[in-house]
Amino acid sequence: MKSRVPELTDESLNLLKSVKGSPISRLVTSQVSKISSYFEFSGLLNQVLDLWRVMMLPITAATSGGSKLFVDEGFPIYVHINSFFLIKMTCWILVVVAILAVRGLHGLDNGLGLTPPMGWLTWERFRCNMDCDRDPDNCISEHLIKAMADIMAANGYRDAGYEYVIIDDCWLGPERDTNGRLVPDPNRFPSGIKNLSAYVHSKNLKFGIYQDFGTKTCGGFPGSEFYMQTDAETFADWGVDYLKFDGCNSNLYDFPSGYEAMGFFLNKTGRSIFYSCEWPFYKIVSGLQVDFAKVRKTCNLWRNYYDVQDSWSSVLDIVNFWGSNSKIFTKYAGPGGWNDPDMIILGNFGLSYEEERVQMAMWAILAAPLIMSNDLRHIRSSSKALLLNRNLIAINQDKLGIQGILLQKQNGIQIWSRDLSFNRTAVAFLNENSDGMPRFLSFSLVDLKLTSSTYNFTEAFDMKTNILVTRQRPLKIKVNPHGINLYIAKEMHL
Repeated sequence: MKSRVPELTDESLNLLKSVKGSPISRLVTSQVSKISSYFEFSGLLNQVLDLWRVMMLPITAATSGGSKLFVDEGFPIYVHINSFFLIKMTCWILVVVAILAVRGLHGLDNGLGLTPPMGWLTWERFRCNMDCDRDPDNCISEHLIKAMADIMAANGYRDAGYEYVIIDDCWLGPERDTNGRLVPDPNRFPSGIKNLSAYVHSKNLKFGIYQDFGTKTCGGFPGSEFYMQTDAETFADWGVDYLKFDGCNSNLYDFPSGYEAMGFFLNKTGRSIFYSCEWPFYKIVSGLQVDFAKVRKTCNLWRNYYDVQDSWSSVLDIVNFWGSNSKIFTKYAGPGGWNDPDMIILGNFGLSYEEERVQMAMWAILAAPLIMSNDLRHIRSSSKALLLNRNLIAINQDKLGIQGILLQKQNGIQIWSRDLSFNRTAVAFLNENSDGMPRFLSFSLVDLKLTSSTYNFTEAFDMKTNILVTRQRPLKIKVNPHGINLYIAKEMHL
């Protein structure tokens, strides 16, 4: 029921809001949304809602001849059981059947995301900082976005593939305008979003923005509920290239139809807009099943787990979660749609150099988006070198788009493998131990699930060190604590 179109009458809209959340409303309005999404029969939709009024007559007290159907959030619903009602019920059933008959359409199909997206996002580093009086250089503002776009264009990030500059939450003003359109905070974005987008585009970069599926964003600003078409059209008018669509303040059971509807409206604008969804995350952490096939058909990118924090424990927790679910996640990842373990935090405060190597290498193995969240104006040279490491980026962006899987985990050592193009395999050895001692390890080709007799292992960070491994000669390596060794294995024919 998230896909309400602006042409709805005020009376119909108020009625839908009044019954939001009820068991019947979730069923009926999720189907009604299909009409509005795919055919825009707003007149028919209002007629269906007229039928809803007849079917669902709220009575504050019991009346003679009435039969109580259910109690929803404190008020009883009564209907008068007579032949007129039965006729109307039959009509409604026919409407629902007609709607179900057209459910085969889907909203994505935008041709984007053939490799994982790369760019920069405000959230992890700058959060919801709106205090531009005390902290003008770091508050969420057009000044911050322009500064990052300038650096990405001038300092090699754009040329390495980082193309999106994305504002997360807290860019909005407190209310929509009189036409129902979103309005940025006028003090922090005095030039408006359209002009800011044009500035980012002038740097040969792409512009991304944040919105939420519910009544309000996670930061408490106006959400897209009942405004999805309007917001999609607004974003297209502003020149938006990437939408991060969150799920705060919404009904989890509305996600499938609602996220699909937003994808439809984005496509309907005619502008290519990369579609990033938070849909699976909210369901997973609530203990609910996720239809990943449906998610894959709907979104270019989807979050499955908690936000990354600026710490080793957070990065390792995400890696371990991916390891526990790698076979499920891998099944649905590939060109056009990707699992999202969240932002790259290299260059911030919480990771050592070895730990930064781990995140960059693991995100390459996972075919994850390389969306940085850091202050590019003040970044360590070692962090910048890792972010711009073309060998790691090449693994991440491999055209096959096969997500890596966890082969085994024992004594704090994780072994990951990812199939690459040209019959190559990326193999990672992650030492999660915290005892301060490097681990000396030996692995056979059988351990690594490599089936030929001879392979050349090339160290992937610098592509200079080569190790010949055969059935008789195992791979022997040393891995630092909180460190990673990453290799590209290529079959040899001697």
